[in-house]
Amino acid sequence: MTIRVAAMTGAALEAALDDVARLRIKVFHVWPYLYDGDPAYEREYLQSYRDSARAVVVGAFDGETLVGASTGAPLADHADDFAAAFEGTGIDLNDVFYCAESVLLPEYRGHGVGHGFFDAREAHARKHGFKKAAFCSVQRPADHPMQPGNYAPLDPFWRKRGYAPLEGAIAHFSWKDVDQPGETSKPLQFWIRDL
Repeated sequence: MTIRVAAMTGAALEAALDDVARLRIKVFHVWPYLYDGDPAYEREYLQSYRDSARAVVVGAFDGETLVGASTGAPLADHADDFAAAFEGTGIDLNDVFYCAESVLLPEYRGHGVGHGFFDAREAHARKHGFKKAAFCSVQRPADHPMQPGNYAPLDPFWRKRGYAPLEGAIAHFSWKDVDQPGETSKPLQFWIRDL
């Protein structure tokens, strides 16, 4: 299987965002995100990538079809959401590039695309002078009734890439779970590495 991974900025980023939204809704519908999203929410959420001159979307393509995507932008562009999580860490938000999320259709997993996503975002961050890269992972209770029995956390993959949890850096973000009537707040653990 040949999958092309390409970084997109500017007009190419803008053109890809509707497809990114569709992928986010589909991929994040399952564990551990359980996201019950809709196109209107996605348009609003993805606006920050339209607005940031240093944002990037890294696409995974099967031919011309977008089958996966990862997003990134300066963490300072998300300060309203995440600044509190970094209080007391001694880390300047202006030094950190936020590798927001990665989504990939299940049939394309296991072919190195995840590494391609991180490689491209980290290269983009270095090009723009960032000293650190970070992302956050959703934290669910170990006994959550919707956790599949075969679930394998991505922690080993992230650690091999040089990331480690940033002690005490927990953000809270709300979205509607598939089994809930409305939005609920979830804890998100920040992981970070030097670039």
